[in-house]
Amino acid sequence: MSRPTDVLSPVEARLTSALGEPDARAAVTFLGADRIEVLRFRGAGPAGPLGAAGLVRYATLGMSAHPMTDPADVVADPVRGPRAELLLSVRAGLADTDQVFRSLAVLAASPQVEGVVIAPGGSLDLGGPLWPGAPFGSVLVAGAGGLVPDLELDEPMEPVRFLPLLPMTANEAAWKRVHGAAALEERWLAHGTDLRDPLRAGVPLSD
Repeated sequence: MSRPTDVLSPVEARLTSALGEPDARAAVTFLGADRIEVLRFRGAGPAGPLGAAGLVRYATLGMSAHPMTDPADVVADPVRGPRAELLLSVRAGLADTDQVFRSLAVLAASPQVEGVVIAPGGSLDLGGPLWPGAPFGSVLVAGAGGLVPDLELDEPMEPVRFLPLLPMTANEAAWKRVHGAAALEERWLAHGTDLRDPLRAGVPLSD
């Protein structure tokens, strides 16, 4: 059975096999948490070479080293529990999104620092813009299994899932808290919202 410290090498290998080699990476360490890295992918990926009109993708590396545990649990299981890394895809060349490295590291460290269990349908609030000047201060966690396939680990460890993050405006986040994630995603779809546009306006929230 793999030790927790063995997890990150195959996680990085899965990311590079799906997205290509990263062209930049940054490491952030928070008090009470292991180091979190954030990798940037600009090279040839599943959609082909990425230019000014293409996509830049950011992925965390380190969050999956430990399983996420419910803060209500009296004793945290060091092996069993959900594991995940976070993914963010934005259109390149439209905003200074490279300032998102620290924000993603903060979100990825939250299971260790705050006991948060990050799962599809949940929302994560940064308390500030995702990057300087961004119209988004929170993200919706989408389901895994699309861009980067799940990584199976030795039992009894659960697979590592790669969860896309969908930026939300303040109004969208407030609306989601009332109506739920599915309703917000339906509204985005109905209005043809480009969720990868770093400059997009909020979706209309009234009928």
